[in-house]
Amino acid sequence: MTRILVVEDERDLALGIRANLEVEGYEVSVAPTGEAALDELARVSPDVVILDLMLPGMSGYDVLARLRQHGNDVLVLILSARGEEIDKVRGFRTGADDYVTKPFGVMELIARIQALLRRRLPMAHMLASTQKIGDATIDVSRRALIRDGIEIALTPKELELLLALCRKPDRIVTRQELLREVWGYAGDVTSRTVDVHIAELRRKIEDDPARPRHIVTVWRAGYRLRA
Repeated sequence: MTRILVVEDERDLALGIRANLEVEGYEVSVAPTGEAALDELARVSPDVVILDLMLPGMSGYDVLARLRQHGNDVLVLILSARGEEIDKVRGFRTGADDYVTKPFGVMELIARIQALLRRRLPMAHMLASTQKIGDATIDVSRRALIRDGIEIALTPKELELLLALCRKPDRIVTRQELLREVWGYAGDVTSRTVDVHIAELRRKIEDDPARPRHIVTVWRAGYRLRA
């Protein structure tokens, strides 16, 4: 059974999320603080963490940073009232896999969780163990980018997005295609998630992110990875 940890200090909201997820067949535990979340993570090893940012004591950002620093790649969906782009960028940079803003619809939350779980594929089945982009090398097994002998960590979604582009070199890949392949979204979903992740990848890959040479924007169409 899929295990989900809900990290939320608003008790009624946390219990409401828990009840809806249990109806869907998930095994759910709740933690009201960041410290309690870390204890629960060690105890139950969840498959997905639903993480609020504004927690008493240790913030959600701190919890997420602690997880990633220790090599824990559990799927993390941030659920927060903080909906500014800068908050989302910080969340993705810290290692979040998805970001949902409050207020939210329960069915959307469940769909996002299902999409994350569908995308949890063994890295070895995606492509060869290494891929080249310009003077950078993607090390799939280590989930890292190597440039000039320096290892740059990639979040799980950054790696999946890069590999999705690598599978279609020199071809235009639309945002909708990337949302389906990397995030598992169905239909014509409108989201800036792809753009935020592309901006982060350019920051790590390009010599000048403002003038990208490798991951280029095709106006009104999507993105293209130059082989």
